[in-house]
Amino acid sequence: MNTDLLISVLKRAAQRGATAADGYLVEESHFGASVRMREIETLRHSREQRLSLRVFAGRASAAASTSDLSRESLERVVDEATALAKVTAEDPHAGLPEPSALIERVPDLDLADASDDLSPEEKIEIARRAEAAALESDSRITNSEGAEYSDRRARYAYATSHGFAHDYATTSFGISVAPIASRNGEMQRDYWYSSARKRARLEDPVAVGRTAAARALRRLGARKMKTVEVPVVFDPETAASLVRSIAGAASGPSLYRRASFLLDRLGTKIAAPAVTIVDDALIPAALGSRPFDGEGLATGRTVLVREGVLESYLLDTYSARKLGLQSTHHAGRDGSGVSISTTNLMLLPGKTTPQELIRSVKNGLYVTELIGFGVNGVTGDYSRGAAGQWIENGELAYPVEEVTVAGNLLAMLAAIDGVGDDLVLRDRTVAPTIRIARMVVAGT
Repeated sequence: MNTDLLISVLKRAAQRGATAADGYLVEESHFGASVRMREIETLRHSREQRLSLRVFAGRASAAASTSDLSRESLERVVDEATALAKVTAEDPHAGLPEPSALIERVPDLDLADASDDLSPEEKIEIARRAEAAALESDSRITNSEGAEYSDRRARYAYATSHGFAHDYATTSFGISVAPIASRNGEMQRDYWYSSARKRARLEDPVAVGRTAAARALRRLGARKMKTVEVPVVFDPETAASLVRSIAGAASGPSLYRRASFLLDRLGTKIAAPAVTIVDDALIPAALGSRPFDGEGLATGRTVLVREGVLESYLLDTYSARKLGLQSTHHAGRDGSGVSISTTNLMLLPGKTTPQELIRSVKNGLYVTELIGFGVNGVTGDYSRGAAGQWIENGELAYPVEEVTVAGNLLAMLAAIDGVGDDLVLRDRTVAPTIRIARMVVAGT
């Protein structure tokens, strides 16, 4: 039992003089099969386990982690962490959440697939079918960077020296394809994917392959642009990256380091009224769902932005104490320390179809890919390479590439004047199609 191991580790920490401690244990197995041009390229199978430990000596703390769960290794990790905590400077904000705040009953969110596992051959065949569908969909699909099928099974356990100990299991499955289209010496690549907690909820591999092919084909004949200021429509994939940037700026560490453009903005208008962003951890069988956070606190539904107003930050216990606020139960455990992690983060849909948003633009850019990481979390300045389709008189006219879309995230959020009705929970962070009234599209 996962929790028994954690309890024994925490007991040893107490015996070594820790005043409090908590431990997070992850056990997981991964399988991946990739094919390229119909041939098996790689098969991967791995199992790993990681234990991350936090030890407190009063208000001083130390963290350690290990993937070796032998008795000798665990004893050494506990002893080293406890010794380190005793010589570390105190931090008035350090410490576990109050025991009364910990979750009492772990809800069943249907996060694990109970169906029988497929054979490796059957998994390879899924990847093959996805790639074959792309290659056979059009004679201009002449090559492929490959297709992959993957699955992951994991169990998470968390325990504290207060006596809390709970665990839960998850699964996830994925298919992805990256075909290459060519015409007259020009080559363009694109990709498509499907991911889900339950294998039966994956898109049909043939549909994934055909979508990937269509995305690559629509890039053929891409032109370069002169610099203009026009309306920009972001497709759901690229719109989701804007939501991630907002979450990063709203997370506790960015705020207490004073490195966020959302500093001191709680309760103020930061976006157009059409913008509501929610993080909901309790959607059954969704990819980001989890019953409790990395500190044993009950997860729920947090409204980050409501009708344009910043309503909440994303906080764990430590960052909440530093900011004089309450934890929003967004602690993540990655490596030895505690980070901030979202669950199912989404910009809620509007009532306009993506086609209507495109039709509403006389001249503008429909963005289907963003390149690079040109987002400044401190100022909100935004500049990223992009590719997509040029919109002319409300129609997608021709592909464009090697352009840069630039602005400031706060100005961009304020200028969102259209939100699509096409939200699909196909990832942990999602958005529908959105239209931004004006942005600089810089070309050559």
